[in-house]
Amino acid sequence: MKLQKNTLAAIYSVLEFAANPGRQLSAAEIARQYRISPHHLAKVLRSLGRTGLLESVRGVGGGYRFTGNAKRLTLMDVIELFEDVGAPRRSGRRAARRDPAAAGPSPLEVEDAVGVVLAEIDEIAEATFRSITLDTMLKLVARRRK
Repeated sequence: MKLQKNTLAAIYSVLEFAANPGRQLSAAEIARQYRISPHHLAKVLRSLGRTGLLESVRGVGGGYRFTGNAKRLTLMDVIELFEDVGAPRRSGRRAARRDPAAAGPSPLEVEDAVGVVLAEIDEIAEATFRSITLDTMLKLVARRRK
């Protein structure tokens, strides 16, 4: 599963907010820290605000504040806001009849088999993302920091 830039920006941002749930942060602060375009990140944060994960704080020194629950919110919850994870993964093509005299598998048979493996990898990745909460990610970051 390859994640788009806006999905990664959303994950970075939500983790940053969840690490300091009472603190409000601006898009510029997060963009600087993660080397993301502030303009692009502002769009991502507005999307997160519309879903209720962040609360927008207006005025001087405004920004966003985390309103989610880091112990319940999973990485997949964030990913699904920006990715179409329900999209079909395989082409649906069927392998053509193979010449019985041919020595090996046909290119379509190989392509189909690789598609099955890639779909399985995506399913495992999805299950993993569904099992990891923001709280777990923050603990992982803290452990790796030491």
